[in-house]
Amino acid sequence: MRATLKPLAATVVAFAPPALAQTDDLATALALPVASQMAGARDVPRFAWVENRAGVRNLWVADAGRQARQVTRHAEDDGMMLYDPALSPDGRRLAYVRGGDDEFPDGKIPNTASAAFTPGQQVFVVEDGGDPTPIGDGHLPVFSPDGQRIAFTRRGELWLWRAGKAARIAAVPGEVSDLKWTPDGKRLLFVDNRNDRAFVALLDADGGRLTYMEPALGYSVEPALSPGGDQVAYIQYLDPPAGAARDGGPYWSIRVADAATGKARTLWTAPQGMGGRYYGTRQHNLWWSKGGRLLFPWERSGFLHVYAIDAAKGGEPRALTSGSFEVETFVLGADDMVTFAANADEADRRHFWQVPASGGTAKRVTDGKGSESLPVLAGGLLAGIAADARHPAHPVLAKGLAPLGETAEMKGAIAPEAVTYRTEDGVTVHGQLFRGQGKGPRPALIFVHGGPRRQMLLGFHHAQYYSNAYVMNQALAARGYTVLSVNYRSGTGYGQAFRDAPGIARDGASEYRDVLAGGRWLAAQTDVAPDRIGIWGGSWGGYLTALALARNSDLFKAGADFHGVHTLLRNVENNLSPEQQAAARQKQWDSSPMGAIGTWRSPVLLVHGDDDRNVDFGQSLLLARELAARRVPHEELVFPNERHEFFRYADWLTAYRRTISFFDAHLK
Repeated sequence: MRATLKPLAATVVAFAPPALAQTDDLATALALPVASQMAGARDVPRFAWVENRAGVRNLWVADAGRQARQVTRHAEDDGMMLYDPALSPDGRRLAYVRGGDDEFPDGKIPNTASAAFTPGQQVFVVEDGGDPTPIGDGHLPVFSPDGQRIAFTRRGELWLWRAGKAARIAAVPGEVSDLKWTPDGKRLLFVDNRNDRAFVALLDADGGRLTYMEPALGYSVEPALSPGGDQVAYIQYLDPPAGAARDGGPYWSIRVADAATGKARTLWTAPQGMGGRYYGTRQHNLWWSKGGRLLFPWERSGFLHVYAIDAAKGGEPRALTSGSFEVETFVLGADDMVTFAANADEADRRHFWQVPASGGTAKRVTDGKGSESLPVLAGGLLAGIAADARHPAHPVLAKGLAPLGETAEMKGAIAPEAVTYRTEDGVTVHGQLFRGQGKGPRPALIFVHGGPRRQMLLGFHHAQYYSNAYVMNQALAARGYTVLSVNYRSGTGYGQAFRDAPGIARDGASEYRDVLAGGRWLAAQTDVAPDRIGIWGGSWGGYLTALALARNSDLFKAGADFHGVHTLLRNVENNLSPEQQAAARQKQWDSSPMGAIGTWRSPVLLVHGDDDRNVDFGQSLLLARELAARRVPHEELVFPNERHEFFRYADWLTAYRRTISFFDAHLK
């Protein structure tokens, strides 16, 4: 797999992978640039994005039809994240954050490169054509409507930068998210997150009055301002209690509050039945149109779609999208046009569609052999992140998929095949098949994604973690392994019934049936050696890898378990009786790899970063102790100070090389 870089209306920066060992095909492919964190200016067609090239992260800016330019000049694979890019309305200023963890921005700051001292987390601003200037510690910078001020947050504090100086203007007990300005630039709207509850609040920008929008039990989230700024809409929801019936509720509603007083009214409440539990997309989930409609996601049909409701009168919501597909994300333009990314035509790809907020027929606006994700608007132009079987995530304009920056190509990549198979309990499972090169019968592997609320696609994924996994599956196929990537139940893309299937996770691990059926499907292929099948995956995929080896070492002869969950035991909610709590904990144990540790025979490679904030490092330590006690062969690879989604290219490359060597030793 040789990689080449094609300059397309972009400045191409000369690049060589860091000196780690030898430069090989895996190192080259894994070093290809991946774009993320795209942002747009309000008034002009200017876009910004983060590029990760072999762990070196930099910011780029491009105007439609002009050459992209690099804004930052970082040159090290130092594990320092770049995120939260924001452009001023006129596009002349760019703010962003360097350092910290964008998934846990208010948590302990990581030091994944093991520097002598832990680096900081800083907000920077760049004037058009200038150099980055730090303005304070924190994250989530947001420009005021006139572009002259920047609000940002740090561990519950709210800060305001103007005229070259930043000052603290307020502090709240929780963590601040969804920060935005009112249209007149006088107040700040945000969510105050306090673990088991969240409140929507408005703060005077001079640090004066703080007004909460009628606090309630549960979570007030996704605030949206009316066009005039005098009202705030938000979603109010409760988590269903343990053991609740699927048709219980109501659990969520849409409320509208007076911005001056905080007094709220319930505009609409989700009825019982399908869609009675709140579930949103991966971007903002409530928009207020100029035409007076509130747009929100709802699973009333069993699939996640966009609905509109009259913001003044309420009434019955109107479906703007419909069909047996899911809306992944959606945005509202200044012209009241809704752009959404969905798998409407192809189950394992994404494309952009548009529909008026007032209703009408949705029209597809992007075409291609890949996927388009995360729509962004700037000055009336639509852009997003595109990827396909040979090209990792890169920024494009929606029209003609014209690249805004550089498009990298992975030479020698094979196009994965879409496959389906059925499980013993009758579930149809989708997967992507990477056929191994060379003569058969050949060794084979199951790949299981994490999440589990994820979906692997027929090409590079827009998320860095799964873009890396795609490269790894290509590398394994090039070495003669046939790889089946399984989109198991509890994942996204195939409707609510598939995502919330009976008995998943701690309630019985029913998703493992999809993995087991995939292994047996591989074993039945004429070009696969049925006695040389392995499995690998990370996070929840690590859990399923461990479960496969514990329950079915007869089929799965080796596995690579990246930061997996090995015991599902956790506290049970107090709404259950003591007897019900005991039964629930027993089910958790039976659903865990630890619950079947006695039948584990196959060798495993355990990979974990010890500063993991998603899956505790102790999960792998627990498993290693148990395997050692039972003399089950296992290898270990530990990265001190590394997080769940390894921040350093060097660590990904080391982990993948070790995984290939491990499988070569046990399956070839």
